[in-house]
Amino acid sequence: MHAELITAELARYLANISSETNRQIGILISRKGVVTHVIVGDAKGIFIPSLEDYPLGRKSLRGLRFIHTHLDNEPLNQDDLTDLALLRFDIIAAIGLKDGHPDLIHLAHLRPDVSGQPYETLPSEQVSHFRFEFLPFIEALEEEFERMRRTDVMHQEKPGAGGLHEEKAILVSVSTKPKYELEDSMEELQELAESSNVLVLDKIIQRPKEVNPKYLMGEGKIKELIIKAMNKGATVLIFDQDLTPSQSKIISEITELKVIDRSQLILDIFARRAYSSDGKVQVELAQLKYRLPRLTGKGTAMSRLMGGIGGRGPGEMKLEIDRRRVRDRITLLEKKLKSLSKARKQRKSKRIEMRIPIVSIVGYTNAGKSTLLNALTRSETFVEDKLFATLDTSSRRLRFPREREVVITDTVGFIRDLPKDLMSAFRATLEELEDADLLLHIVDAANPRFDQHITSVESILSELNLLDKERLLVFNKTDKLDPEETRNIAVRFNAVTISALDRATFRPLLLAIEEYIFSEKLIKTKI
Repeated sequence: MHAELITAELARYLANISSETNRQIGILISRKGVVTHVIVGDAKGIFIPSLEDYPLGRKSLRGLRFIHTHLDNEPLNQDDLTDLALLRFDIIAAIGLKDGHPDLIHLAHLRPDVSGQPYETLPSEQVSHFRFEFLPFIEALEEEFERMRRTDVMHQEKPGAGGLHEEKAILVSVSTKPKYELEDSMEELQELAESSNVLVLDKIIQRPKEVNPKYLMGEGKIKELIIKAMNKGATVLIFDQDLTPSQSKIISEITELKVIDRSQLILDIFARRAYSSDGKVQVELAQLKYRLPRLTGKGTAMSRLMGGIGGRGPGEMKLEIDRRRVRDRITLLEKKLKSLSKARKQRKSKRIEMRIPIVSIVGYTNAGKSTLLNALTRSETFVEDKLFATLDTSSRRLRFPREREVVITDTVGFIRDLPKDLMSAFRATLEELEDADLLLHIVDAANPRFDQHITSVESILSELNLLDKERLLVFNKTDKLDPEETRNIAVRFNAVTISALDRATFRPLLLAIEEYIFSEKLIKTKI
């Protein structure tokens, strides 16, 4: 039975047992011809057990064929075809019974072309005359799947990316918000995904009249989405909305794809980019607080995340770990964070004693804050054209004429809907902003969503009780705009405009900083 789908003898044997017991009988067979499972159902259907010992991995098909009996000789039904598509069987077959004997055999297999139905049903045949060379057929089918997937990846791959992506994702947004808001948020989610080395294969936006509390969308729709994702070769679904622990668990139970949300994606990026003690402690603390309500013993939904996106992090621990130990770890990290905060305050008090003014750079992530810090101070803080390239606070000295100088600090980039646990954890780092004499609010002038970015930053500054601080609005990346547009922005927002890549544009900024910091009024208040 190595090359054949099923022998006539085995088909008769299954039919006899099914007829005697009045139950559907099913078997799963590997490509080597080994029967891996024997499943006994009832008269109407059959329940397929967990197949975690035969994982899909990154393959198109599972390497198992599912053959079962139908007592009333009926063809494959919708449940059969959904199982085929969700579980990625090589082939599904139903042997119809007539007077207790095998009569017709009904077959279906998955199709590589994702534009129509994900499966194809073959003409039914008499079991007694049935011949089907299974192995050559399935090898050719799998080769076609791989060819289609490679084509999809090539279409989505950005030039110079090199094809080294850890994961391939479908981005999903389900919300009743206006369409333009969802589209803007999805563009940002794609940037976040790409910052975490994820190749985005497709983006799905749904605006239902009301959000399904269980699956976000309807059960049928979520299954369609999962089938489409697997056909495209996706390894992860990333939801733009934060999933509740129960939603994450229920959706994960339908599929073997990883299921993560926006917060997990941001946490993943932070876990990659934290280098200092402060950053590592804060990220681990945020991750554990996020994961604690999602720990479900040895559930596959969470263990599937380990390794790669959604599962990495400083002090990474197995998610099956007992809750008490996680809570103990959280307590320990919170104590460590307080200790680090105390050390920071001591360093700050020394700066205050020396009466060196502090200028802090704030802004939306990827606005060019670190590039500006480097250019102003001729230093080499890590810079990359990705969201959250900088997580750890950097401080440098900036010298002005007449032997005057300021300490200029770079901070973690802000973002809309920053995860609550992450905001709480990074509040300690952002304490540095409390001692700033001036906040430079850097805005990416070339980003079409810069108005929203300004609002998001102002909202976070409000949460931190920092809106009473002196702030200077600085529009960066004006090298990407025409001069007239740059002038209009400066007038409209009463802002300074620069290109952090061109030091020749810095003079208005330096004059503005000098005026804010070294004006007689400020000097008097500091003495």
